[in-house]
Formats: sequence, C-alpha cells, structure tokens
Amino acid sequence: MATTTEQIDLLATPSDLDEAGREKVATGLQHLVADAFALYVKTKNYHWHMSGRNFRDYHLLLDEQSQQIYAIIDPLAERTRKLGFLTLHSIGEIARLQRIQDSDDSYVTPLDMLTNLTDDNRTLAHHMRELHGHCDDAKDVGTASLLEEYIDEAERRIWFLYEATRPVE
Repeated sequence: MATTTEQIDLLATPSDLDEAGREKVATGLQHLVADAFALYVKTKNYHWHMSGRNFRDYHLLLDEQSQQIYAIIDPLAERTRKLGFLTLHSIGEIARLQRIQDSDDSYVTPLDMLTNLTDDNRTLAHHMRELHGHCDDAKDVGTASLLEEYIDEAERRIWFLYEATRPVE
C-alpha cells in the first residue's frame, strides 16, 4: 500500500527550525543511519571472521567498536523524527543510502580488515563533520551536539585501529 502525503504529514513533528534546513539535516541523518548500519555489519563481519596471532585482541576490539557503532543508530534515527522527517524503513533503503562499502569477500587478512575499518571510520567521521556544518547553518544545536560526541568516538576508533596496524618496532 502506498503512503499518502497526508499519512506522512501525520508523522511530522513540529519545529521552530527552518524547514529547508531541517530537511537538509534530516537527509544527512538518514545517510548516517545507513552508514552506521553498514559499518556495524562490516565490523561484526570482521569480528566473526578474525583469525591469526592477535585474534583475541582484535576480536575483542572489533566487538567493542561494533557495540559503539550500533549504539549511535537509534539516537540518529530518532533525531531525524524529532526534526519532523521519516527515517529508514528497510534493509533495501539502507543499501540505497549507505556510503560505506560492504565486504562480501570470503577471506580478508586481519591487517586488511583493520585498514578497511580505519578508512570506513574516517569516512563516517568526515560525513558527520560535513553534516555538523549543515546543522550550524540550520541552527540545529541538538543534532550538532549528538554529532560532536559521535565524531569523537569515531576518532577514537580510528586511533585504535590505526595503532593496531602499525608495524612492531
């Protein structure tokens, strides 16, 4: 059954923020939710398929990081609703909006796993910073403050992943 504009309007939350600015932020949030889902699944994939000499350390690191990524999904989606817009409805919608690439390879070396996740967390942090700028333009302090915390968490993940890939001296 198709959703009508009137049905969507019933879900709109009133706001004193400019509608065009809110819509731009909400669109960015929808992409971040999709990216977070994709990064969560990729991180869990690597957690499940980790092997090698540092298995335990990497396995635990990726489990911790996947939990942190999963924890941002609901607040980002709910922030979209607070702004008066819809959030994601399906895995198909996630696939259409995600900017983090999936990893379907049967085998990935531990070093490549950590390097891929470093790059993906950098991509996520980049998009969060970009959206933060739109929040500033829209005077959306609520979304901006969420993003500031999540950017810091992403930078910590990047740091840990990067340090884990450095050669032993």
